[in-house]
Amino acid sequence: MSETDLEIYMFPCLRDNYGFLIHDRRARVTAAIDTPDAGAIEKALKAKGWKLTHILNTHHHADHTGGNAELKARTKCTVVGPRREVNKIPGLDIPLADGDIFRFGSHMAQVIDVPGHTNGHIAYWFAEDRVAFVGDTLFAMGCGRLFEGTPQTMWRSLQKLMALPEDTVLYCAHEYTEANGAFALSVEPENRDLRDRMDEVRRLRAGGRPTVPTTLGLELRTNPFLRPMSRWIRGRLGLPDADPVEVFAELRQRKDSFVPPAA
Repeated sequence: MSETDLEIYMFPCLRDNYGFLIHDRRARVTAAIDTPDAGAIEKALKAKGWKLTHILNTHHHADHTGGNAELKARTKCTVVGPRREVNKIPGLDIPLADGDIFRFGSHMAQVIDVPGHTNGHIAYWFAEDRVAFVGDTLFAMGCGRLFEGTPQTMWRSLQKLMALPEDTVLYCAHEYTEANGAFALSVEPENRDLRDRMDEVRRLRAGGRPTVPTTLGLELRTNPFLRPMSRWIRGRLGLPDADPVEVFAELRQRKDSFVPPAA
C-alpha cells in the first residue's frame, strides 16, 4: 500500500449495519461513512489507532446519523452531508449537492445525488480509488425502500450509479444480501451468474463472513433492480413491453412484501 492509498476499514454495527472508516495516512485524516453506532466506531478507531476528523453522511436516517452528536462532541470532527437534508443531519457543517467535490486528504470524493430512499440521499464516489459509498440507495442484489421518493426518482438515481465504471467497488450500508438474493432468484432463476453468486453468498454467510463490498459489474449481472430490461424478469412479471420504470416499480412493490422461503 502506498502512502496515498485510501485505506478502508469495515466493521459490523447494530443489527445488520456496516460501519466504514476511511483513512489517508499521509494527510492524517479519518472519516466515518455515516455513524450507526458511536461506540462501535470509537472501538474501531482505537483498534486502528486513528483519530476521527470527519463524518460523511449519506442520508438522515437514525441508523446513519445516530452517532453524529456524540462523536462530534468528543472529537470536534467536521460533519459533511446532503444539502437537501441540512435540517435533518445532526451537527452538519458542510452541506454538499450533486457534482460537488469534497477533498479528503489527497483523495477527491464526487457527490452524486441519489434520492429515492430519502429525498436528499447522496453517494460519495472516489473516482481515482474506484470506490463508492452508496448508503441505502443500492444494496448487493437489492436497493433501498422508497420511503420518500417515487419509482421514477429511484430509477434515475440507480442509473447514475450504473454509469460508473464496472470495476467500481460499492460499499453499501447493510448486510441484506442473502434475503435480496432469494428475491432475485424468484424473479430471474434462469440467470446463471445469479445462481452462482447465491451459492457463494450462502457459503459466506454460513461462515459468518460479510458479502459487502460488491462491484458494479457484479450488480449489473445479478441485481434485478438494475436489470429491468431482462427478458426473463419481464416475462415473469408479465410486463414484456413495459417501460423500465414500470418494471422497476413492480419489482420494488413485490420485494416489499416478499417472504424468503424457509431454509
